[in-house]
Amino acid sequence: MTTHSLLLALAAGIISAVVFASATTGFMLLRLVLFFLTPLSLYLAGLGLGPIPAAIAAITATGAVMAMSNPVTAMVYALSTGIPAVMISRLALLSRTDGDLQHWYPVGRIVIAAAAFGGCFAALVMVLMGADVETLTKAMRTVVEAFVKTELPNIPGAPTFNDAQIGEITDTALRSLPWILGCLSMATALINLWLAGRITLASGRLTRPWPDLAGMELPGMAAFGLIGATAATFASGFGGLLAGGFAGPFTLAFALLGLCVAHVLTRGSPWRNFILTSLYAALVVISAGASLVLAIIGLAETIFHYRRASERQPPTSPS
Repeated sequence: MTTHSLLLALAAGIISAVVFASATTGFMLLRLVLFFLTPLSLYLAGLGLGPIPAAIAAITATGAVMAMSNPVTAMVYALSTGIPAVMISRLALLSRTDGDLQHWYPVGRIVIAAAAFGGCFAALVMVLMGADVETLTKAMRTVVEAFVKTELPNIPGAPTFNDAQIGEITDTALRSLPWILGCLSMATALINLWLAGRITLASGRLTRPWPDLAGMELPGMAAFGLIGATAATFASGFGGLLAGGFAGPFTLAFALLGLCVAHVLTRGSPWRNFILTSLYAALVVISAGASLVLAIIGLAETIFHYRRASERQPPTSPS
């Protein structure tokens, strides 16, 4: 590794740590944007410089976060941001040679890796909040009560809630939290990987060709992961909550596959723009329901391979 690459890796780590620290202050929208962009410099180091500079950047960022805050926060950063960025960017650059052909690590397996990291992040947060349902419920109720009593009154026309309603909101929030955490972590990884890929491609430093994202396929075992994690969410206690942290990102992975199916099957259709626009609008308006439908489509694609069947069909002759 050259001195130039080392300096860039150190700079990438410092930038990521500063963005991470900045995401804890300021307006909520700005904080969310900064949170999503925290790993970007690490992915740029990974795709543009290689796995060793990416690891140096992650170690540098973790050390900087520890210096700015505390060891627990640094550990959360390393496990939620640093390690996934290094591993996922490394997977994106893996390849094997078969004769004259070079096969790159499949996009679908990268998505599943991001889903697994998302589940681990959700589990980490749940454990840090409390290792049992009672402790988690108390912590969540404290957050809900603080929002209802301090933030909600500042919103014009906002309703008021009694203790019983706060309890119901707490239970719903607690069941949803691991799903949300897992999906956010996975989405953050994939968005930053895509952004870093586009930037390095434009700069000429991306060593792999840009993949056909619509042709993504998930490994067959991912279906068992989705079904198993979803079934485990019905278990009572802390284990059911942890399972939700994995069920969420695996559902998101199959929803992304469902989007890919829609992109492929509408190719050549005069209704393509209308269908895809309506689909993305549905994801914005009714995200949970639309995502579930897409996940079912993605699961069916993994089993029945609709895209391959459509590609094998000869074009119909005009009547």
